[in-house]
Amino acid sequence: MNDRWLEIEVFTRVAEAGSFSRAAQELGLSQPSTSRIITGLEKRLGVKLLLRTTRNMALTEAGAVFLEKARQAAADLEEAEDAARGVDSLRGTVRLAVPVMYGTRAIIPALPAFLERYPDLRVEITMRDERQNLVAAGIDVAIRMGDLEDSTFGARQIASVPRMLVASPAYLARKGVPREPEELAFHDAILHELSFPEKSTLKLFKAGADQVVTLRGQIKIDAAPGILAAAMAGLGIANVTTVMSAQERSDGSLVQLLPDYELEPLKAYAVFPAGPRPSAKVRALVTHLIAACGKSL
Repeated sequence: MNDRWLEIEVFTRVAEAGSFSRAAQELGLSQPSTSRIITGLEKRLGVKLLLRTTRNMALTEAGAVFLEKARQAAADLEEAEDAARGVDSLRGTVRLAVPVMYGTRAIIPALPAFLERYPDLRVEITMRDERQNLVAAGIDVAIRMGDLEDSTFGARQIASVPRMLVASPAYLARKGVPREPEELAFHDAILHELSFPEKSTLKLFKAGADQVVTLRGQIKIDAAPGILAAAMAGLGIANVTTVMSAQERSDGSLVQLLPDYELEPLKAYAVFPAGPRPSAKVRALVTHLIAACGKSL
């Protein structure tokens, strides 16, 4: 039985890492041993799970089915162990992926209370704004901002983060302060990488009515820290979240514009690559983040 669990662990890590050598390194095994375990698993099952070439590796159809079931079996085993220990005795590592700014200003400040409650848990954090391959990176839970792509991943909303328009005092002294949404057409905007190349449409709400305006700008940035830095440098008006800009608005580096108008909030989700039934330690972390981030925003 132990050999079967070893096979499941090794196969899952190889499939997720996309590399025998990387999986062997992470598991503390030699590459030949890792390869022998997978070969033995395939021989025992009588099916090919992985297609291997000198340059890459891919799952067969049988391999994809086995991976899904293997993940679930591992999650069920972990859940059974956690249940036997009791929820307050959770242990192990949670691999968490977060966007840079939201992670820095909302997620990380919420972790001390979580780790104090669960002293046997460790959290490994990956910070980047681009949406990485969570399965290949071995991520247990990722925090994603905005609309989610259709997938087999599980997800829970952890917060709805208000957004606003901001600019630096220097920019406003040079260009003037917009008093109505239509005046934004005469201003420079800092565009997000996902916007159109030279413009972005924005919907503002006031008293139940909405107004759509088009923003144009010469600079487009793909990461939140860069957008914030560009706004403080006086390059234009930025569309930011309250979390992202709280410190800068407090110290006067940035000024909120059109305060009587609302923008559609940005939703923050916890995404589980393993599916809709994450492990007990992941559920505990997400429940904590919902309580900490949802009420503080």
